[in-house]
Amino acid sequence: MIYQSTRNNDEKVNSAKAVVKGIADDGGLFMLSDFSAIKFDYKSVLNLSSMETAEKILGALLDDFSEEEMHEMVEKAYRGRFETDELTPVVKVGDNFVLELFRGPTSAFKDVALSMLPRLMTKAREKLGVQKDTVILTATSGDTGKAALEGFHDVDGIRIIVFYPDGGVSAVQKAQMVTQEGNNVKVCAVKGNFDDAQTGVKNAFADFKKMNYDAVDFSSANSINIGRLAPQVVYYFTAYASLVKSGEINVGDKINFVVPTGNFGDILAGYFAKCMGLPVDKLICASNANNVLTDFINTGLYDKRREFYKTVSPSMDILVSSNLERLLYLLSDGDAGKVAGYMNDLNTKGCYKVDDAILNKLKETFVAAYCDDTVTLETIKEVYEKDGYLCDTHTAVAFRAALDGKYQNKTVVLSTASPYKFPVAVLSALGVTPDDNEFRVMEQINDLTGVAIPKNLSGLESKKVLHSDVIEKNELTDYVLKKVAEEKW
Repeated sequence: MIYQSTRNNDEKVNSAKAVVKGIADDGGLFMLSDFSAIKFDYKSVLNLSSMETAEKILGALLDDFSEEEMHEMVEKAYRGRFETDELTPVVKVGDNFVLELFRGPTSAFKDVALSMLPRLMTKAREKLGVQKDTVILTATSGDTGKAALEGFHDVDGIRIIVFYPDGGVSAVQKAQMVTQEGNNVKVCAVKGNFDDAQTGVKNAFADFKKMNYDAVDFSSANSINIGRLAPQVVYYFTAYASLVKSGEINVGDKINFVVPTGNFGDILAGYFAKCMGLPVDKLICASNANNVLTDFINTGLYDKRREFYKTVSPSMDILVSSNLERLLYLLSDGDAGKVAGYMNDLNTKGCYKVDDAILNKLKETFVAAYCDDTVTLETIKEVYEKDGYLCDTHTAVAFRAALDGKYQNKTVVLSTASPYKFPVAVLSALGVTPDDNEFRVMEQINDLTGVAIPKNLSGLESKKVLHSDVIEKNELTDYVLKKVAEEKW
């Protein structure tokens, strides 16, 4: 399978190289020009287990790995590491369905991909004969950081540096990251928001390219890496299979997915699934008050020149949705020049507007919705009181879109995190005054609802803080160079 840069049709690599590099030399993202080369029958996985389905889907998208290699990697990534055998179970809540993506080792949907990516990267390095260390640079709005650290800690030949917005993640998310053990991990706060951290990482990649820095190889664990994005495609297929097995739908029926979205990777994985033949009708993009994607889907104008809001759903507090670039590439029929022009306009002017042809294609599948913090908290309370289901602040944004939408087909809400990742907001939504200590708030929720606290979050407060670095947003490149030069972390 050949992947090429979204900004330059001449930069082409195989899937193993795409995983190792993470991002193209010109700053573009590696992408299939179309999905016609993938001959995949979604019916072939409807009776398989989640892990068997993962092997089939990942084998189709990343075909440089043999069936035996993929089987071994999937086993190591998932076996015994998730709370449930299904990995991502589907539960019925009222008239809708919830795809629980938070049953992994860090209680966030990123676990599905970031349990797999270290295996993919290690095997790809082996295939390509890479001798130098690979340094992973990752910006996080909260959940990617811990999931990446959990996946990559103590992996031979790979080091990882995670950057998060100072004051822009929950206390639980921060504690998960700054207490991370491992002789190959670094965590650093950036003074600014997630977009500042993400832009800093992208600029660092460009800086190292300009200076021909080759002491190590650099890559990413963000969803700009196709090896991070591909595993997320799997749970769209397993969700569909679950509805078929339970008798909720018949084979061939179309369904909708509502995705709480910030960086556009999770919902893009759903579009990949549709391109591979899964009967998907609508993909509903659910945003919080930072509704840049809502405006884009409705108008075709992407404009980041707007007020940035810190919300109760911080993992979606994003104004530059990196993975949208991949969708633009697909909708423009692989016109890398056009995509490069849009990205240049975004960097220089802060906005771009797609042509009518792309906008019309976009609206064939994507629907936009958003809600503010007040409605988000009201939704948590409504869903809990009506259906007895406790959701986190991000899932609530998606649930609101599902409740308000008038959709013809069965609808699946993607639940991206445990409610215990954002306990203060969740407890407040239920009408109870939270304790001043966020970790004790988890106990309050447990006492009130009986919902079990995930094991990985229990006792987090007492763990030793191992990472305390804080930098200005323009210091990221220098920080990386300094850390890479250190013999011991």
